Amino acid sequence: MKSWLKIIAVLLLLYVHIGGLLFETPRLDILNETIRALYFHVPMWFGMALLYLLSVYYAIKYLCNPLHDYDTKSVTYANVGTAFGILGMITGMLWANYTWGSPWHGDPKQKGAAIALLVYFAYFVLRGSLDNEEQRARLSSIYNIFAFATMIPLIFIIPRLEDSMHPGSGGNPGFNAYDLDSRMRMIFYPAVLGWFLIGVWIVSLRVRYKAIEEKILESEL
Repeated sequence: MKSWLKIIAVLLLLYVHIGGLLFETPRLDILNETIRALYFHVPMWFGMALLYLLSVYYAIKYLCNPLHDYDTKSVTYANVGTAFGILGMITGMLWANYTWGSPWHGDPKQKGAAIALLVYFAYFVLRGSLDNEEQRARLSSIYNIFAFATMIPLIFIIPRLEDSMHPGSGGNPGFNAYDLDSRMRMIFYPAVLGWFLIGVWIVSLRVRYKAIEEKILESEL
């Protein structure tokens, strides 16, 4: 990852944390100051989806041209994407605890997100259960495509078709409709970009670490 992208990522998140905690937000019933969680909860889901998309991209590249580097990047993007998903789940439960009265309501989006994470946990179990490197990479790449195709409707489509307490679902107006005004957009969109860049940065570090680890193992043999 280029140094200037790292600098942008750090500056964006510095701005997001300062603005997210100190800048003025709309005064809404029930949500009150908890609406600031929007800057941290929602960008995690966007970041997760984008990281999973890159994971699928490298999975497809591996199936077309089975290079070890493609498999490494695919599983690493999936790892970091899952970490973002867990953080999105945790921040969402904290937000729900204050606005809905409890951290878990069985909301369609909550259940969909939980199932999507379980699907990706199964992806890691699959990789861990296979000893043959080539077989592991090929089967997990195929499963990765299936997992991503499952995640999209579970989180972004099905909850919108059912009754849900989430904005933009089940007939509820989305944030754009009533409270994501210019004050919040100035922080929300940089937050999405900043968290995504941090995710890509983490992936690049993990890929480099993996490459160094493999070289050390090769030198010991």
